[in-house]
Amino acid sequence: MKNFGLHIWGDENFVIQNDTININHAQKPSLLQITKEIREKGYKGPLLLRFPHLIKKQISTLFDTFDKAKKEFDYQGDFKAVFPLKVNQFPNFIHALMDVSKTYNYGLEAGSKAELIIAMSKTPLGAPITVNGFKDKEMIGLCFIAAKMGHNITVTIEGLTELETIIQVNKEFNDTLENPVSPKIGVRIRLHSAGIGIWAKSGGYSSKFGLTSTELLEAYEMLKKHTLLDKFWMIHFHIGSQMADIAPLKKALREAGNIYAELKNRGAEALGAINIGGGLAVEYSQHEGKQERNYSLNEFANDVVYLMQEISKRKGVAEPDIFTESGRYIAASHAVLIAPVLELFSQEYHEKGLRLKKVNPPLIEELHDLYTSLSREHAREYLHDALDHMESLLTLFDLGYIDLEDRSNTEILVNLIIKKSIALLHNEGTDELKKLQDRIQEKYLLNFSTFQSLPDFWGLKQHFPIVPLDKLDSEPTNPASIWDITCDSDGEIGFDRELPLYLHDIDVSKEEYFLAFFLTGAYQEVLGMQHNLFTHPTEAMVHFKEDGSYHIDGLIEAQNLLDVLDDLDYDTNLMDKTLKYQIEESTLISKEEKRELLGKLYLFLSENSYLKTANPLELSRGFESSAE
Repeated sequence: MKNFGLHIWGDENFVIQNDTININHAQKPSLLQITKEIREKGYKGPLLLRFPHLIKKQISTLFDTFDKAKKEFDYQGDFKAVFPLKVNQFPNFIHALMDVSKTYNYGLEAGSKAELIIAMSKTPLGAPITVNGFKDKEMIGLCFIAAKMGHNITVTIEGLTELETIIQVNKEFNDTLENPVSPKIGVRIRLHSAGIGIWAKSGGYSSKFGLTSTELLEAYEMLKKHTLLDKFWMIHFHIGSQMADIAPLKKALREAGNIYAELKNRGAEALGAINIGGGLAVEYSQHEGKQERNYSLNEFANDVVYLMQEISKRKGVAEPDIFTESGRYIAASHAVLIAPVLELFSQEYHEKGLRLKKVNPPLIEELHDLYTSLSREHAREYLHDALDHMESLLTLFDLGYIDLEDRSNTEILVNLIIKKSIALLHNEGTDELKKLQDRIQEKYLLNFSTFQSLPDFWGLKQHFPIVPLDKLDSEPTNPASIWDITCDSDGEIGFDRELPLYLHDIDVSKEEYFLAFFLTGAYQEVLGMQHNLFTHPTEAMVHFKEDGSYHIDGLIEAQNLLDVLDDLDYDTNLMDKTLKYQIEESTLISKEEKRELLGKLYLFLSENSYLKTANPLELSRGFESSAE
């Protein structure tokens, strides 16, 4: 049984039982069972399933691991964490996140005004809020309002101009008050240390954010001059998302730790926290030897705690509270995207598709003989002969010596010979065979949009684990490419010889076949674009009860056509009236037809852009009843 690399990326969240992939929790229901239950309610397009228990698992694991490291090193500072809203702002996720994290005093990080409003309204009083990114006077004013509401909020300075604005807003809010209330102040530092990989530019001197050493000293003097030094309590840095290698983090920790200690010894007595940002990596790989990270969470926590303690002791300062803003680690595993396969585009290359004549061109007769007599002993020789014959036959077609049926037979026979040869020679694994797999890959058309649901694959070639929902008791044999339903050639996850995906050979006219994309809960939703006006898929929450059973709620259907157009600022009322008017005024349509068409138009406008497909068994029952 092929497990699709589950032991590499799965983190024991899912398990294969018999022929299905199941949730490894409570009564272990299958994803296929949950998918069918939702589809029976009429939701036929792609589905996004959310599992709150996996959010809770990640949060508890993060806190427990840092608590263990603190005890091991007798570390005196606290550990705190916030979730960066830029990773996923969708309400179903945020509501679940805040619900399952109550016991950990877990907070939120905001990087825009709208995110700050979410943080102010959803974070419990006392739990931390951090505010990063570029800010204007209005946004800083919101931070002061949050502080006056009782929130434990820290506004991070990204540049000296922001500090000047904070000083100005502090004056406006507190000048006339006996007991002034202001947010805590953090300073983002521009480290010499840089990360590696796609997001490495988040660190280093060329980073978009942070203060240089010279600016940091100037900021310290400005805080001291305006009596705000008692509010300065956090140093912040970030070296990039999805840190694959632990070494750059350790280097950055030493640099940031020494800056913290230098500022403490200079007189920043209130300074008591170091925020190491996000970047804790998630393992997306499905293939042995292709893992994306070289460290564990235990190593990560131990390194952070040890280095902060070692620097603090050496410099004679109190050990700081440690903050993290890891979002990908918290959110990625909680969501699974499920899409039905609509069609296999290479199924015409089957033996049943041959149109052999009573008399065929000699080369086609030879191809047929090669196919029927192919054995392992002669596989490589016959394969080379077939490829040579194909080139000759295609040339004959171009010159007009053979017809379209002959060309079709050529393509089918060569494809069948390649497939059979690869099956016979699969243990050899030569470059030639790997290249031939590219030619016979099966194209699976899925009812989803890569641009909407997997933008990191489209933009960054980030791979996500892909697993069929069933048939996992049989070996998949088709080298697979995945096509989405957008009219864009980039909407494809092509077969990769280095990271191969094999799927089952199925007949979608007789059975349903679903693919699940895992670890899609971070960034993919908020970065998804409405290319071709495909919208966020229908989503659902899957909760587990104390007795081990589950229930589905939080169902939010994908937007209908008019809602999508309304988001683009079309006057949908006018469009609706125009369409109805054109039907009413058409001289080509009878009165009876007009009523019928208006009803169909109303129905179609209430649907979303994804394709409506029925269960093959439902279709067959429909054909049987119509025949009766």
